[in-house]
Amino acid sequence: MSATADHAETNLAVRLGFQPDQVVQEIGYDEDVDQELREAIEAATGTELVDEDYDDVADAVVLWFREDDGDLTDALVDSIAYMEEGGSILLLTPKTGRDGYVEPSDIGEAATTAGLSQTKSISAGKDWAGCRLLTPKAAAKKR
Repeated sequence: MSATADHAETNLAVRLGFQPDQVVQEIGYDEDVDQELREAIEAATGTELVDEDYDDVADAVVLWFREDDGDLTDALVDSIAYMEEGGSILLLTPKTGRDGYVEPSDIGEAATTAGLSQTKSISAGKDWAGCRLLTPKAAAKKR
């Protein structure tokens, strides 16, 4: 990867709200995830992503979710349980036309049911779309 492309990926992670020294827990990792985005998040935070077995609270969660991964609302509620109060979730789902695509209306409904606010949707790589979800305390702080 070129230095310019690397910088662009890191900027994406920074635009998504990742900051130095954050602990970011990754849930739903599989062989189909976007490695460049993972590396960009690690570069922005200066720390490695921690996995689902991490037994302390995280500042943010990266949730890779595909249509056949179960119930999205349950996955979001579980993600909140791992997170520091006021944290955010980066929900990553396959883009339209890709295996595992999740309808935007399903994402909105699951986020609302889980008590989260959706702030922005982004293209998070060749195959993944992302949206940043905030807990009520984080959304209040952002205002």
